[in-house]
Amino acid sequence: ILMKVLKYFYILIYLFFSISTANAFLDKEGKGAQSDGKQDSSYLEAKNSNFKKGKDALKQAIKYKKKNKFEKSNKKLEKALKYFVSAYEETPDNIELLNFLGLSYYMAEDAIMSEIYYQQALVIDPKNYLTNQKLGELYFNTERIDLAKEKLEMLSSCKCEEYSLLKKVIAGKK
Repeated sequence: ILMKVLKYFYILIYLFFSISTANAFLDKEGKGAQSDGKQDSSYLEAKNSNFKKGKDALKQAIKYKKKNKFEKSNKKLEKALKYFVSAYEETPDNIELLNFLGLSYYMAEDAIMSEIYYQQALVIDPKNYLTNQKLGELYFNTERIDLAKEKLEMLSSCKCEEYSLLKKVIAGKK
């Protein structure tokens, strides 16, 4: 009898640990907690991620540009673009990354590539305020005033900073 009791005891312990281990892989709704990574973009901020390295290089490029150190700025901008393009290969549907690519190419005076990435971001989120503002500025600075005004019109209902900034650019006050 003792052997049977021990056998059942071990079976219960085994089942308990099996079930609790299995539950560790489930989220609150009982679905698998594994993710394809698109829901969680925290990995983009990892210290060694290409996205983070690109942001850091872009910040330095902007800093050097403000100090009129254009050669250093251009080198940092090239690095930023390299990192952002690598990050893009990993996560092509990240709006923040697409905006940084648009900005970086714009700073590198490549309006065509800048526009491509901004438009790609708008395919994902057509009402993104920042993307619409930046694309509106690009349109204005490339003398496509009607398209810039379309972006301003799109932003008019948001009463946001992006609307005010684009309005100033189009009015020639920035």
